[in-house]
Amino acid sequence: MKALLQRVTEASVSVGSEMVGKIDKGLVIFVGVASGDTGKDAQYLVQKAVNLRIFSDAEGKFSLSALDIKGDLLVVSQFTLLADTRKGRRPSFVEAAPPTEAEEIFEQFVEQARATGLMVQTGRFQQYMQVVINNDGPVTILLDSKRK
Repeated sequence: MKALLQRVTEASVSVGSEMVGKIDKGLVIFVGVASGDTGKDAQYLVQKAVNLRIFSDAEGKFSLSALDIKGDLLVVSQFTLLADTRKGRRPSFVEAAPPTEAEEIFEQFVEQARATGLMVQTGRFQQYMQVVINNDGPVTILLDSKRK
């Protein structure tokens, strides 16, 4: 399972003309579920994401986590994080979990994120979405549950 974190000042996600999620300062978390991922992968990545000290303190140092600043989370499913681009020019997504399996693990990720007490918004699973991000820094970090 992979999670791409982007520290943001604000972000939103829309499906068609409907805005389905909006946050202020916090993290946008794109989540890619691989075949064989479990709830333990989701739990690991949620805990890593919300505790990662990537927010600046008064001195400008990365000393604070999303939990410390009570940041918001916008969680968006993104199977393209599992792209294999080693051969040819078209990415392969064979490592991505089938949609039914992926949705179950994605929902576990969202439940774990909500259990942290932070405000959590989401996109819509397996929908074409428009994500608007005001990346802060920019700070973008890739997490992989297989690389602990």
